[in-house]
Amino acid sequence: MTRKEGSFSDRMFRALMRLFPFEFRGEFQGEMEGVFREQRTDVERQEGVRGMARLWWMTLTGIFRTAPREHLEMFRQDGGFALRIMAKQPGFTAVALLTLALGIGSNTAIFSVIYGVLLRPLPYRDGQNVVVLTQPMPGLGSDDIGFSVKEIEDYRAQNHSLDSLVEYHNMSFMLVGHGEPQRVATGVVSPDFFEILGIKPKLGRFFLPEDDKPGAPNVLVLSYGYWARQMGSDTNIIGKVLSMNGRAITVVGVMPPIPQYPDQNDVYMPTSACPFRSNPDFVQNRDARMMNVFARLKPGMRLEKARADLSVVASRLATAHPESYPPQAKFTAHAERLQTELGRQARTTLLLLLAAAGMVLLIACANVANLTLSRLLRRDREMAVRAALGAGPARILRQLLTESTILALGGGALGLVFAALGLDVLVRFAARFTPRTGEIRLDGVVLAFTAIVAVGAGIVFGTLPAMSRRRDPADALQGGSKGTVGGGRRNRLRSLLVVSQVAISFTLLAGAGLMIHSVYNLQHVDAGFRPDHVLTMLLELDWSRYNDPSGAKSRAFFDSLLTRVSGMPGVTEDSVAMHVPLNESAPMARMFQIEGRPVPTPADRPRANWHNASPNYFRTIGIPLMRGRYFTDADGPDAAPAAIVNLTMARHYWGEKDPLGQRVSFDNGDHWATIVGIVGDTRDYGLERPPGDDIYRPYAQVSFRMARLLVRTVGDPMQLAKQVTSAVYEIDPKQPVAEVRTLEQIRTNWMTASKLTALLLALFAGLALAITGAGLAGVMALSVSQRTQEIGIRMALGATPRSIFRMVLTQGLGMVALGAGIGAAGAYGVSKLMSALLFGVGEVDWITFAGVIVLLLSIAAVSCFLPARRAANMAPIVALRYE
Repeated sequence: MTRKEGSFSDRMFRALMRLFPFEFRGEFQGEMEGVFREQRTDVERQEGVRGMARLWWMTLTGIFRTAPREHLEMFRQDGGFALRIMAKQPGFTAVALLTLALGIGSNTAIFSVIYGVLLRPLPYRDGQNVVVLTQPMPGLGSDDIGFSVKEIEDYRAQNHSLDSLVEYHNMSFMLVGHGEPQRVATGVVSPDFFEILGIKPKLGRFFLPEDDKPGAPNVLVLSYGYWARQMGSDTNIIGKVLSMNGRAITVVGVMPPIPQYPDQNDVYMPTSACPFRSNPDFVQNRDARMMNVFARLKPGMRLEKARADLSVVASRLATAHPESYPPQAKFTAHAERLQTELGRQARTTLLLLLAAAGMVLLIACANVANLTLSRLLRRDREMAVRAALGAGPARILRQLLTESTILALGGGALGLVFAALGLDVLVRFAARFTPRTGEIRLDGVVLAFTAIVAVGAGIVFGTLPAMSRRRDPADALQGGSKGTVGGGRRNRLRSLLVVSQVAISFTLLAGAGLMIHSVYNLQHVDAGFRPDHVLTMLLELDWSRYNDPSGAKSRAFFDSLLTRVSGMPGVTEDSVAMHVPLNESAPMARMFQIEGRPVPTPADRPRANWHNASPNYFRTIGIPLMRGRYFTDADGPDAAPAAIVNLTMARHYWGEKDPLGQRVSFDNGDHWATIVGIVGDTRDYGLERPPGDDIYRPYAQVSFRMARLLVRTVGDPMQLAKQVTSAVYEIDPKQPVAEVRTLEQIRTNWMTASKLTALLLALFAGLALAITGAGLAGVMALSVSQRTQEIGIRMALGATPRSIFRMVLTQGLGMVALGAGIGAAGAYGVSKLMSALLFGVGEVDWITFAGVIVLLLSIAAVSCFLPARRAANMAPIVALRYE
């Protein structure tokens, strides 16, 4: 833009005098010329980013130099004016509030989950000092093999960094005496387990050392949830005698409402009351590992020191017992804070969602900044008059920041409403990863976070427009350059904001697209079985009534049940098995040896995932037979031991040879099982995990009390659930039935976490795309409005409507293309960070990236279409007269 002739003060004076009646001009003349000279000096000093930093310094120092009473008066004036401005522009205010509310609300909701799960102090005494011990064997692919009783005794005796170690394991038992018999998840713990956690009972007491002595009366502690749910929050429950495992057991306490780790249990019992844990053979077996171990750091002890101490003890154990700790297993011991473990599974997903919500907030701020820039066009004369009357740049910046901060705080308040409405969904989502969901709430910390985010957003989108404010008040007062601002500072800033929005949107869309692509891949994975029309239920027989070493009683129960169920109308196949695919259980690996081959040391023996199943198991869930035969009723307890292996195990250990007829042993050669069949591979422990080495044994030859009943039906399996449950009660009225679900539901439930993550990312990406599209449309509409005279001149010189349409459309798509190019680099980084959550997706997923580009260009074309059409349909004579 070409500067006009004459001094700065002359031009400013002439422009300002046009705003006032003739009779008032004389008294202003002398005073105004001095103000203009001072203003010119200020303008020249404040150019660029360095000038903005100086403005901030002037604003802050001005605030701190002001007396408190003057502060209140100053903010009262600025705030009142800001509210009046917002009320006069309801459209701008509503759009800005909604945009900010979406950005701030999403961040508030995600942060409330992150704070409750990852950051909130544990509700234990000195919770940061409670640690969880693990024994990794990375050489065998295990992060934790668990602890045996002998190992726990060794760590208690040899470590120097931890206070008393306590053990925990989970089992299911029958509880009788309060309503119908119930299968209860039971935590079996050391007597000082609750003391290590540093918690106090809600009612009664916790365990005492004498409760864990052999022959002591059996006692029980109820979890808070079980007490409230099943006992009706009965405050007189203490001292009530129930029956568990056929023995009387007395309720002595109720836990407070705290998160439980690593399992959500109904009740707790001391180790002496557990029939498995108190078995002398189990106690003496170093390889019988089923316990978790908790401990507390000694006062002043650092976690790193405790880890080093545990590694030394583990090294001693490996040297003393090489048969239990093979060298190739790389056995060691490790400790981690309980707070870290409680949020470990959720951490990556939640931080990813927080990053996505943060990107949405950045886009929202950029969009509101663009709206504010547009609004400042109409306020140029107001700002010029303020400057001419003595308001320095710092004073004007303060006013603009006051307006933006009030607007952001309003958006934050509305965002809290949105966060509260969506919190239940996020809590249910987080419950799949952590037991700490009971601590997720909108409390003071979350409100403080919201306030900080709102104020920060206000500063961001308030400062950016202030940087582009017209520095020459004379131009503003004379309406300078209204028609040709295409290359001005504000246009460049608006374009930069749009490019930034597009880049962030591209990154978000790419992340959501990668997750959706991963979920699609998981849904189409061949799991090796047919989940349709299969009903499953868990049957865990009571220990006291079915405790038969030969397994005859449990076999009689299951045989009778299968006979009854197979005769029901609509049932095509039925079976029982110890395991159901994708049921979120850990694989049970057992060592074995192959007949005719050199006998390896116990440390070098191979392992396979162990399964027990009835003859119809493979037909019931549709596992194909590759060679040989399935189990039959002839594979009974008195028949020759039989086994079936999957394809992966056959190839792994026999290669091109036929394993049929080969024999394997699971008890050091005392008994040998003949391989009678080879079946297809199944992904039992995760669709993303490749099939492992699986071996199946007939249930009639292996004693077990817990099994899953599987029933294939012609129609809806759930319609037969009640009838099948009645058949169980006819055989044993005291036998509970649990986890009644279809196999399809189990597979769907397994994928729920991935689907919800993809859905939330898609929601954030959709918000970002909508805000970006609206912002682009606004910028293009404003650009067309500012270039009205230019467009008129172009048309007068022969430009066709089509060329004008193409020019405007190209301008918008050019900004989108530049933003997409920048966003592609960010999307590549996101794909690498998300690699742990993805399946079947490479670091550069061209399908996803191409889809994102097409989607962005489509939204950009829609956003630019109306402004471009308006420009193309503009009458030249109207455009030339536009002022």
